[in-house]
Amino acid sequence: MTNNWKIKNNLESADSQINTKYSRLILRLLAERGLAKETVIEEFFNPSYSSGVHDPFLFNAMDEAVSRIATAKKNQEKIGIFGDYDADGVTATAIIFETLTQLGFSGMEVYIPDRQTEGYGMNIEAIKKLQESGVSLIITVDCGITNVEEVAFAKLNKVDVIITDHHHVPKILPEAVALINPHMENCGYPFADLAGVGVAFKLAEALYEKIDPKNKEQLKWLLDLVAIGTIADCVPLLGENRILTKYGLVVLSKTRNVGLLEMFKVGKIVIDENNIPDTQKVAFQIAPRINASGRMNHASASYNLIVEESVASARNMALEVEASNQKRQKITKEIVREVKAIAQNLFKDRKLIFAANEHWQVGILGLIAGRISSELNKPIAVFQKQEKEFVGSFRSIPAVNIIEILEKCSDLLIRFGGHSQAAGVRVLPENMDKFYEKMAQIIETDLQGKDLAPEIEIDLEISPNQVSWELLEEIRLMEPFGQGNKEPVFLMKNMLIDDLRVVGTGSKHLKLSLRAKNDSSKIFAGIGFSFGEKFPELQKGDVMDVVFNLQQDEWNGNKKMQLNLIDLKKTAE
Repeated sequence: MTNNWKIKNNLESADSQINTKYSRLILRLLAERGLAKETVIEEFFNPSYSSGVHDPFLFNAMDEAVSRIATAKKNQEKIGIFGDYDADGVTATAIIFETLTQLGFSGMEVYIPDRQTEGYGMNIEAIKKLQESGVSLIITVDCGITNVEEVAFAKLNKVDVIITDHHHVPKILPEAVALINPHMENCGYPFADLAGVGVAFKLAEALYEKIDPKNKEQLKWLLDLVAIGTIADCVPLLGENRILTKYGLVVLSKTRNVGLLEMFKVGKIVIDENNIPDTQKVAFQIAPRINASGRMNHASASYNLIVEESVASARNMALEVEASNQKRQKITKEIVREVKAIAQNLFKDRKLIFAANEHWQVGILGLIAGRISSELNKPIAVFQKQEKEFVGSFRSIPAVNIIEILEKCSDLLIRFGGHSQAAGVRVLPENMDKFYEKMAQIIETDLQGKDLAPEIEIDLEISPNQVSWELLEEIRLMEPFGQGNKEPVFLMKNMLIDDLRVVGTGSKHLKLSLRAKNDSSKIFAGIGFSFGEKFPELQKGDVMDVVFNLQQDEWNGNKKMQLNLIDLKKTAE
């Protein structure tokens, strides 16, 4: 399917008096992101931790939460931390555990459910286990907002629950001691887009403020975990998330976390004070390793690695996590091939893809769905058929808000939850056909008449003489990149392929030398990942329009500018 190219409006800055130390190109990029005033631009380029991070007590429920936890400390109650099995949940769990430990709490019980057998969120059996171990207060992280029945059960059994979550807020809420979720109406907090780890960090801040304000600066050493969880959960990297991530990446380069350091060594991930990681390194090298344990075995392996203090033990744990990640990569590749065959054979002319198999592991269903949805540009659900129910993961496209459609089908579901583009569901076997037909009908109606060809949004069309080291340095000031602040995408037209060669195993990637058709003075190095398969007919001498990110490539201490190619089209005659 050919991509549609959409060039943005190229807004000029709204502030005519804006400081000229920035180029007009960069100001136009910022204006597209709603950053058009000089003060706002300076805050964006130079975010301040002290003034940009909000007071945790702005959450209306924070006082109740902190007071109840302080009472538990005073009465030497046992606290249970109920986490989640993805990178956001694991880092959030570690932050609450480390905070309580540093504040002098003892005897905490950490519970992370098994993805395969228990699924997402609290469950009655887990609460029973925590109660039997002596827990009288449960703090949830990255989950709990939908667990009405489970919280009621805990309350009936004299176990209090504090919920910290950031997921979609249902109409009926659990009767917890405190509900801390920035998406709740009238929650009091001015920033709605915190990840689960961000919400946990706000609770940690509030606890330090209440119990040990003199040492609250120690919390900044946990920002490495906040950055990992925030990036992994794909929340917008604007506002407070931008500040937490930007500072968190610096802390990550200096991390004292023994488990993370061993993970870097085992995985050959280059991170140190001279190599501050970017969001790409976290998203594609660190987060998948943390997620791998929960996908393949149990997330406790990654959690235990993160909180481990012994180098020798952490080394063994890191090796285990690395092995899980390699196994996950292999199995995912095999199942993606199977599901693609199903999608192309059975759902070629349908807008919604369903695929199910009893042998597909629950932990990798989301990965599989994400890859195929991205490639085929359709919403998809991939299920594991279990003994009594189907457990599935949805991934969607921008035109389809999957959580809203699931709400319309909730009468056919055991349970569901998630976001507009990603969700999880549980369905009884007898409801599967009706569920598919109802969802498919809603989606077919919603998408009728819409052009569903994948769209590439281009920030600016530029000329070769505008590409410079100065522009690249300004682009790097815009980091960290992520949702809401994506890496700028440029278009250059009439570029002649001066040279090309295939690189990588399986002839997958292309390295190009490009120059303007009518100007041979400036040669650009370009790399197109998987372009060997995508553009098999490409030849030296072709004239192309080129869509790319402008990046710095560094090898053996040598730096050069490089076009990270996104798409190519033959120049119109």
